Amino acid sequence: MSPVPESVEVAFIAPRHLAGGGDPAWVTVPLHRACGWSYGQDPLMPRVILTSPDRKALLRLEPDPDGQWWTLHHAPEPDRPAWYASFGARTPVEIIAAFTDALTDPQAGTPTEADPHRPLTAADWRHAGGDKAMTSPDGLARAEHFVNSTTDCWFVTTVLPQGPLWEARFGTHTPPHLIAAFTAALADPTPVPRPTPAHGGSGRGTPLVIGTTQEMPVERVAFALEERMRALVSRRAIPANPCAPQQPPAASNGRSR
Repeated sequence: MSPVPESVEVAFIAPRHLAGGGDPAWVTVPLHRACGWSYGQDPLMPRVILTSPDRKALLRLEPDPDGQWWTLHHAPEPDRPAWYASFGARTPVEIIAAFTDALTDPQAGTPTEADPHRPLTAADWRHAGGDKAMTSPDGLARAEHFVNSTTDCWFVTTVLPQGPLWEARFGTHTPPHLIAAFTAALADPTPVPRPTPAHGGSGRGTPLVIGTTQEMPVERVAFALEERMRALVSRRAIPANPCAPQQPPAASNGRSR
């Protein structure tokens, strides 16, 4: 029996739009375990279906060689018609998670209007073909806002010299603050971790990807998802009222309850 390794080699990829999809559990497991989304499962079908606690949102992850693998549909509400968002198979899960984290944030309330262009501008993306389209500094990713009398939608695409890599689509009526959360994560210069080819990574081998490798403790890699879920669960905590009287510490153990 082979000994369990104490460390594993991890690649840190930047820019993150070239990192590849990553582990879908980064999105699906926290939605279920930290945000209370229920799941439907058919053991004969390679798909995951998650439904929000209020039954208004449904996320489907389904391998589709000719279309988007991730699709989120949201039911209409009094102040907003139905909307959808979808993501290609190689859309980095960290960027998708920024979108779903913003959607499930219990303290978001009714967010003010957000501008999805703003994070891109701050990250030195440049306008291309008018004010409604922007491209990344490496010229490989593009965010476009299509607006006319009947449409108000967004498309974000990444294209390598050898062909398209992934596309994200945000239909009309998608809340702008959710798209802004996506573009902020997209433009974030922080590298994202991926397994190296020797440990199951895709190893696309493109010289356009800037990657460094690092030996990481197996325990740290294994518990990254748990740490993410704890952070999401903590969002549900009710902030303390600063005007409330302070309780004295308990005499039995010297700590406040």
